[in-house]
Amino acid sequence: MKADLILKNYEIAKERYAALGVDTDKAIETLEKTPISLHCWQADDVVGFERGEAASGGIQSTGNYPGKARNIDELRQDIEKVNSLLAGTFRLNLHEIYGEFGGKQIDRNEVTVDQFTGWMQWAKEQNMKLDFNSTSFSHPLSGNLTLSNPDPAIREFWIEHTKRCRHIADAMGKFQNDPCIMNIWIHDGSKDITVEKGRYREILKNSLDEILAEELPNMKSCLEAKLFGIGLEAYTVGSHDFYAGYCAKNNVMYTLDTGHYEPTENVSDAVSALLLFVPELMLHVSRPMHWDSDHVTLFDDNTRNLFSELVRTNALDRAHIGLDYFDGSINRIGAYIIGVRAAQKSLLQAFLEPLDTLRKYEDEGKLFQRLALLEEEKTLPFGAVYDYFNLKNNIPVGEEYIADIEKYEAEVLANRK
Repeated sequence: MKADLILKNYEIAKERYAALGVDTDKAIETLEKTPISLHCWQADDVVGFERGEAASGGIQSTGNYPGKARNIDELRQDIEKVNSLLAGTFRLNLHEIYGEFGGKQIDRNEVTVDQFTGWMQWAKEQNMKLDFNSTSFSHPLSGNLTLSNPDPAIREFWIEHTKRCRHIADAMGKFQNDPCIMNIWIHDGSKDITVEKGRYREILKNSLDEILAEELPNMKSCLEAKLFGIGLEAYTVGSHDFYAGYCAKNNVMYTLDTGHYEPTENVSDAVSALLLFVPELMLHVSRPMHWDSDHVTLFDDNTRNLFSELVRTNALDRAHIGLDYFDGSINRIGAYIIGVRAAQKSLLQAFLEPLDTLRKYEDEGKLFQRLALLEEEKTLPFGAVYDYFNLKNNIPVGEEYIADIEKYEAEVLANRK
């Protein structure tokens, strides 16, 4: 797309938004500074470099599109390619199974920061900050219950693993001089009816109390709830109500995953409610299709509503944004770009909302006017603003990135047999 046309369209859009009291330059500046955490597991279908086995234990990646990353060098190469096609500020979210194990069998209750110093140095070279996750799935001791397991030997294994992950996250945060956000998600549950719901949740509470007891200054822990897991459909120990209560009582960050809700629920409705009781939110942005299927994030109503609510609640400084999907059925680099651009577009549209006018209408009881403006803003020329955002940062505009990814597939991905 020609630069002069993009600039012309932007000037028109800028004038249109200015008539509503919206500063497009300021919106672009805010978008450029708002970090989005890329999830490493999209590049290899959540296999990691520990065992080389497909994901199991409540989760599953589907599809067998050629070209997935098979080792750390290829994964880093893919992330670098993704970065080259995006404007903005990015972090990288690692799961523990993506450590540099050097061919050694280092079990998860033995992992140390040594397996991640290479990642820390690489991220610094890429001007990215790291986030982290403990990994309770895809392991011989995963079973149906980990931190909530009545067997003390199994439970202690996972407690030790999670403690070690917090120390790794703390080292990452210290190295990058910015807190590392560490997410704790476990798949624990039951395939069919259980009579021990309370018992397992009491055990989980006690495990979390032990894990989170140590104050670590360079990291922040967050807890992620789940609706259900594959093969664990009847009961989830770490449910939304469990974690909402735990996080509120213990002043812990709460993770909202857009796929972990009933299909008729709006995750955006939870933002303002939770922020009254928890210190911060971690947002894992994906797209459920009938169930928690982790499809590629799109510029859809759920994503737009989530970020609109974040901006309307003035909570951008109390929320951390990360992507969380794994689609092995399409080009994985393309999946990254589609998802990030969808998140960015949703954020930008929220930044461009004529919020002062909308709030004034609401305060004055002008409900027709409020609804009318909410409808009209949907067709304002925000696409021209997003195009300019990319042009300004020397990034392919519009669909131009498709050819670039096709070239990368032909020259790089096709050689991964």
